[in-house]
Amino acid sequence: VSPWDIALCATGTAVAGENALVLAVLFYTPSLRAPMFLLIGSLALADLLAGLGLVANFAVRYLLRPPSEAAELGAAGLLLAAFSASVCSLLAITVDRYLSLYNALTYHSERTLGFTCAMVLLMWLLCLGVGLLPLLGWNCLRDQSACSILRPVTKDNAAVLAVTFLLLFALMMQLYLQICKIAFRHAQQIAVQHQFIATAQTTSTRKGLSTLSLILGTFALCWIPFAIYSLVADSSYPVVYTYSLALPATCNSLINPIIYAFRNPDIQKSLWLACCGCVPSTFSSRPRTSSDV
Repeated sequence: VSPWDIALCATGTAVAGENALVLAVLFYTPSLRAPMFLLIGSLALADLLAGLGLVANFAVRYLLRPPSEAAELGAAGLLLAAFSASVCSLLAITVDRYLSLYNALTYHSERTLGFTCAMVLLMWLLCLGVGLLPLLGWNCLRDQSACSILRPVTKDNAAVLAVTFLLLFALMMQLYLQICKIAFRHAQQIAVQHQFIATAQTTSTRKGLSTLSLILGTFALCWIPFAIYSLVADSSYPVVYTYSLALPATCNSLINPIIYAFRNPDIQKSLWLACCGCVPSTFSSRPRTSSDV
């Protein structure tokens, strides 16, 4: 058994457990029903499935005897669908942050829960379609020379996925720059108002910007090297390179709950209530804003 596969399986187990906790908190807390928490739930579900996909891939490779092509393709499809949904959920959260600042006055009336549910459903249908591609012919089981580092996906199809990922990341970066511009413009506009209001708004804006910087920074460090490697490498490259880049990419699903969920005051309160039945007095009672997520 490869130590790298053991590490991926252990990471998948940790990812699944961590994101299952996030989903449990969101499901059993009635106050966490705003659209922004639905997007966090979508991200947690995608990362949960990614963790389960890593465990399933390990089971198919080492525990299933005799090997089954359908099981291998199914495990690969689950990973493709889950990581696609994770990236798309990150993009959706970035778009949500942008709209919350760009349309600050009408955001809460326009961004209804029903509209967000419909968008999330469409996104998941698209990602599930991506997950079905290995079963529909996007595989190299009949021609091993055509395999990419993402076996059983072919090199050409892996390149398409990598380019699509890089384009989505570029879109996220563009939205991030726009968010920064809007946030700084808002900060200048409120500078002439009462000092308390300015201080509160500045604190909220700084928190949102620091969160976005943390999001995109960790996302880039985890995924960009693996995406670029997928463009230039094929199955003839040493597998140690693939494993050493794939493991940090999977760790992004381990970091997402910390960035999005466990740093959020409302989710923190729910966790404290679930664990010890109380909320520390250090928690602020100020209203929730979209930049807090």
